[in-house]
Amino acid sequence: MAKKAHVSETPATQLLRANGVAFTEHPYEYLEHGGAQHSAEVLGFDPFTVVKTLVMQDQDAKPLIVLMHGNRTVSTKNLARQIGAKSVEPCKPEVAQRHSGYMVGGTSPFGAKRAMPVYIESTILELPRIAINGGRRGYLIGLDPQVCVALLGAKPVQCALAE
Repeated sequence: MAKKAHVSETPATQLLRANGVAFTEHPYEYLEHGGAQHSAEVLGFDPFTVVKTLVMQDQDAKPLIVLMHGNRTVSTKNLARQIGAKSVEPCKPEVAQRHSGYMVGGTSPFGAKRAMPVYIESTILELPRIAINGGRRGYLIGLDPQVCVALLGAKPVQCALAE
């Protein structure tokens, strides 16, 4: 029997454990610019159930987090309209890192350095389980998507576009 790879704590896993949230750990070989599609492929998951954590900002440069299916992109126009913003755009990697405290490619919505509003594509909440970044590159955690609402106050939106 292969020994389970030990993954050290991250702010995300600390927060989840402190709140008694059950989750599974899924380390994998990180690939620069591989994204959710790569992790889904390596771990044998459906990319629709692998959730990307995207740090974006509105017209006033106020940061926000969007949780999106791994095989979908965000319609920033639809998102802006639904959250009452004039516009929304992705943050530059260094800005996203400053807001979240995580390296791009290892951003988790849990345990972010700065409190930000979280928006979740509504169809994610219909899934029985999701895989989402655990706060480190090459490390996903599996959990019930309702945890995003319970712990993060994630608000459902409809802004997915097929890739």
